[in-house]
Amino acid sequence: MEEIIKDLNEPEVDSSSTEVVVKNPDTIELPMIALRGRVVFPSTFINFDVGRKMTVAAVENAKYYNGRVFISSQKDPDDSDPKKAEVYTTGVVCKIRQVVKSNTSDVLKISAEALYRAKIVSFIDNQDFLKVSIVRSDYVDPEEDVVLEAATRTAKDAFAEYASLNKSISKDMITTLTGMDGGNFFIDNALSVLPVKNDLKQSVLDEDFTLERLEKFAVIMGNELEIGKVQKKIDAMVRKNIDAGQKEYYLREQLKAIHTELGDSEEEKQNYAKDVKSKNLDKQSEEKLLKEIARLDKINPSSPDYSIILNYLDWIKDLPLNTYTKDNDDLNKAKAILDADHFGLEKVKERIVEYLAVLQLTKKIKGPILCFVGPPGVGKTSIATSIARAMDRKFVRMSLGGVKDEAEIRGHRRTYVGAMPGRIIYGLKQAGSINPVFLLDEIDKLSSDIHGDPASALLEVLDPEQNSTFRDRFMEIPIDLSKVMFITTANSLDGIPAPLLDRMEVISLSGYTELEKLEIAQRYLVPKARTACGLTEDDVVLTRDALTEIITGYTMEAGVRNLEREVSSVVRKIATGFALKEYDGCQTIDKARVNELLGKKRHLEDLSLDKDEVGVCTGLAWTAVGGTTLAIEVGLMRGKGEIILTGKLGDVMKESARAGISYIRANADKFGISEDVFEGKDIHVHVPEGATPKDGPSAGITMATAILSAFTGNPVKKDIAMTGELTLRGKVLAIGGLKEKVLAAHRIGIKTVIVPKANERDLEDIPKEVADKIKFILVETADEVFKHAFKKIKK
Repeated sequence: MEEIIKDLNEPEVDSSSTEVVVKNPDTIELPMIALRGRVVFPSTFINFDVGRKMTVAAVENAKYYNGRVFISSQKDPDDSDPKKAEVYTTGVVCKIRQVVKSNTSDVLKISAEALYRAKIVSFIDNQDFLKVSIVRSDYVDPEEDVVLEAATRTAKDAFAEYASLNKSISKDMITTLTGMDGGNFFIDNALSVLPVKNDLKQSVLDEDFTLERLEKFAVIMGNELEIGKVQKKIDAMVRKNIDAGQKEYYLREQLKAIHTELGDSEEEKQNYAKDVKSKNLDKQSEEKLLKEIARLDKINPSSPDYSIILNYLDWIKDLPLNTYTKDNDDLNKAKAILDADHFGLEKVKERIVEYLAVLQLTKKIKGPILCFVGPPGVGKTSIATSIARAMDRKFVRMSLGGVKDEAEIRGHRRTYVGAMPGRIIYGLKQAGSINPVFLLDEIDKLSSDIHGDPASALLEVLDPEQNSTFRDRFMEIPIDLSKVMFITTANSLDGIPAPLLDRMEVISLSGYTELEKLEIAQRYLVPKARTACGLTEDDVVLTRDALTEIITGYTMEAGVRNLEREVSSVVRKIATGFALKEYDGCQTIDKARVNELLGKKRHLEDLSLDKDEVGVCTGLAWTAVGGTTLAIEVGLMRGKGEIILTGKLGDVMKESARAGISYIRANADKFGISEDVFEGKDIHVHVPEGATPKDGPSAGITMATAILSAFTGNPVKKDIAMTGELTLRGKVLAIGGLKEKVLAAHRIGIKTVIVPKANERDLEDIPKEVADKIKFILVETADEVFKHAFKKIKK
């Protein structure tokens, strides 16, 4: 309701013409709200509830009038459908500041600011709500300031005397009101809080002249003072005759009557209490919530605090603290679902089946916390959906990319305006069960700022020893997350803090091989694209050669996301042909047809050597999108022995290059290199694709091989690639990402790969169809590398 659609001060424009049609500038048209049992004065703030259809419609249409409405009082507060003659013509123009809809009823809670007094000029015909044409009507001050000041003082004195007798008016309020400047401002604010009959308040609002308003106010205060004195005597007499039990009964019945008059349902509070007791909370939490319910009796329903407590209790009511979904105990069925949804990903499937097997045997187990790490497009997010389906659990996904406020995890304290629970609690409510599969996507993309570190907030959520008593700042009661199966995804472990990583079981999802991509395309991507375009297998068929051409010529990725786009593009073009009546019968797409539909190949293969060269060696690298190859180049120039490193290399990679140079220089005699050569030559090490950042120690032996080739003139074999970290003693150390690197070498036709012997165990992870086509040479020293890399070695 705070959306501003039209400014009241702008002229109205006839939609059928470009000319501006200006209505009477002294009048404006506004929706009207007829209040029951209440008079609103200018320059005050008000809170009230609306439930009648016409009144709700007026509130909803206020957005077309810059959030403004005209509010006037009904003459008969019991009339549920007031007519034109049954409302006072003098009222106020109000700006609606906030609209809160109750979750348990159709009542709207309105907060508004009364701007100025106005009078109805005419009623405008409207079936949905009351609409009036009004004119602003300000009070008229007397010309003599002395007279006005005297009348104002008299009115304030009368108010102060009355307030001293009425204990419901606090001293702070008395001080505030009597300290106000201006007679009208004082009267309007005083009458808005004083328990005076509405017809008397309306008579003061109707009065145009300030002096007469002050006189009426003083008379009202005098009458109220006399009534108060008499009432005080009567109360004293009655109080003596009521014992303690009768007093309590009387007060409770009076309170119940007050709640009934205000539309406040006692049954609603009883339902809240029943819900709280049904949650099976610990004693401390239950007592806290029952106290919150009891507070409703002491707070004015128009107060913002009342709405805050109701909102809090609604969240407690909607939390599925005792709702569980039964896990699927049929292991074969679960495995069949995982196999049907995804090709490959055996480690993930094996881990889920293990979890279900243990659950079946023990009947009680804490939810595992898994972290799927791999390049984009390999199925991390989609496999999480399949896991939920295989386990018969609800699924919730929360994206952590760009989240930098820990309140997103733990929620806001209820002292803040608009406070809400964190996304963890919101996810449980969305799932409708306390044991869903909860996916925390892109956990490596978390960031932090002055609002806190969300990664630190996740430490409690993802710790099996702590999350059974997770406390959201908004809920303020312990929530058991131990039955939730948390799954996180990441492209790299580098962006995940060590304490958080320690709490998760990491499962790596490597890039797919060409054969795996071909199977995925045939089983999933092509049928999905056909269905999306309204075609069947009788309309279009993509051959294996066509899919292979798309994989190798139009995509270069570890996953299958771009492959899916290209397959969809081909099928869409065929669908367009059918729609234009260009095709008749089944269309078979082969390799040539792919080139025709998609155009020239958009992806070149990684740089590979077409011949044995001096000073050039093929290395292997790991990136967030999978493995890649690097053709490392070394050039020697006359100079002063300087070392030049280019290609946007990181600090670690630069240090690896210097370590390789130092090793070769230290063993120059063994390689037949004169020491004088190093003094008179500048060494330039370059890694192509200079715009791409590169770092890491795994190119150590590659750079050393290229440097030695440049100094000795021995060419490096073109069909060999290598990876490994080199030490100053010539030792070759283990590296990471071997599977992705080998897949990259396979893509460009490398036949031999040199890898550290320490990585021998990682060769088991390489797909058989790739391993059968590559010869792996395991090495422990640089000399072994040089022995296999060069055509010949000079001694």
